[in-house]
Amino acid sequence: MRIPRYDYTPADRLRFILRGGTPHRGSEWADLDGRPLEDQLAEIAQEVDLRGEAAERRRHADEQAQEAARQNRESTLRKAHAAYAHAYRVERLGEQADAWHEAKRLIEFVTAVRAHAASLPPGQERTEIEEWLAFADAHLQQLTKATSTPRLPSPPAPSSTDLETYLAALRPS
Repeated sequence: MRIPRYDYTPADRLRFILRGGTPHRGSEWADLDGRPLEDQLAEIAQEVDLRGEAAERRRHADEQAQEAARQNRESTLRKAHAAYAHAYRVERLGEQADAWHEAKRLIEFVTAVRAHAASLPPGQERTEIEEWLAFADAHLQQLTKATSTPRLPSPPAPSSTDLETYLAALRPS
């Protein structure tokens, strides 16, 4: 017995199954009596095209979402850096104000000691106070030099732990 080379009547054994993607019309086509598979090729090609377009739209939307997330991370990081710099400068401002008050207090004290020394008669006590005043004047000169010209400090590069506080404040609840 010889096996025929072709089936002359559809045997419902030939099927086309399309997997993957989001189905639009269907995922399976078969060679049927009233509808041969070759008559369904246009529908199969259209399904492949529709799934490809949908996959391309999803890929494009994913890329846009990734870009938006990257821009959001960069924006959040810039805001955290700005908040860190602001906090650093506020802290330095407080230190500068404290140093200014300390210098002012010391100047008043040295002025009072100088007035007291001027009222003392010449002698060892006055000589010791004048030596102390020379030291105090040198110290005050350095102190007032540092506090006389306030400058906006440049914050150091923050570490990731330095920024964590500011990043946590910027995260949505």
